Amino acid sequence: MVGLKKRGVITAVAGILAAGTITGCSAAPDNDATVVTVGTEKVSYGVANFYARMQQAQYESFYAGLMGMSADTMWSQEVEEGKTYEENMKDSILESLENMYLVKQHASEYKVELTDEEKKKIDKAAEEFVEDNTLEDKEVVSGYKKYVKEYLELATIQQKMDAPMKEGVDENVSDEDAAQKKIEYVQFSYTKKDDSGQSVQMTDDEKKADKEKAQTFLDTVSADPDKDMNAAAASAEKEVQTATFDSESSTLNADLLKAADALENVGDVTSLIETDDGIYVAKLTSKLDREATDQKKKEIVEERKQKQYEDQVETWRKETDIKVDKKEWKKVDFEDQGVNVKQTTTDSEK
Repeated sequence: MVGLKKRGVITAVAGILAAGTITGCSAAPDNDATVVTVGTEKVSYGVANFYARMQQAQYESFYAGLMGMSADTMWSQEVEEGKTYEENMKDSILESLENMYLVKQHASEYKVELTDEEKKKIDKAAEEFVEDNTLEDKEVVSGYKKYVKEYLELATIQQKMDAPMKEGVDENVSDEDAAQKKIEYVQFSYTKKDDSGQSVQMTDDEKKADKEKAQTFLDTVSADPDKDMNAAAASAEKEVQTATFDSESSTLNADLLKAADALENVGDVTSLIETDDGIYVAKLTSKLDREATDQKKKEIVEERKQKQYEDQVETWRKETDIKVDKKEWKKVDFEDQGVNVKQTTTDSEK
């Protein structure tokens, strides 16, 4: 028997959680019950619930609004056939928690351990959490010292393991592998502002007129020996934009990307690129933009490091017996138990 939610405020180690408690006749869960066993290590409901509520809080506070719905309705939405957003999110959270235990279990292989100073800070943070919150609010997120402390230990070890687990990757990336081209382009958009300032689609006649303007712009640029877009853009009351890219970039319109990537020489200009959202004209200004290419090299190295990290964790998962008590894990309910984040200026390290 479940009634309406009511909200309480919880000061948490990663901000302030506003926890929605449930009015009803169901018994409180056993925080020491085992939710998942990772190898020989048992993960308590208390730790699993606390970690899950921390993740839930971030999504309810920041992502529900972006998705255009309330936190109360977000979790029941179906994200794939037969699976709700809550079920999908809980699967991800449980896997992340299991990985935290796996990383901790292998920390000694990388000579990683908690220092005395880190242990003191963790103990202090957990103690402050207990002191700053009411019993009712702590019950919502299993916010008792031993669970908060264990979560903080896991998170700290995981953070310390990040660098050593990523060491040793090949950091040499050639210009050819990272090359980023650069273009200037002008868009003749098929949307306009109405009297109220809202974006609306142009009529077919307006689109036809815009296409004629785009053709005049292209003819003007093509006739210029320097292919200078700026004067022609000013005459057309358009703005010249720049972009760097490679063939796999996702930031540009797909049709614009394909046409720009096909340009062979610096100074080459595309024909009119007609898309669903408007017409583009682009000019290749560099076949290898130095700054963008160097940045891409860094991204490639980071991708290699992350892949090495994830591959190692996946190897550990295959080598380790992991068993989930679905009945206990089901008790962590997002749809009926709201949690969100409130901003705080509290310095948790003091």
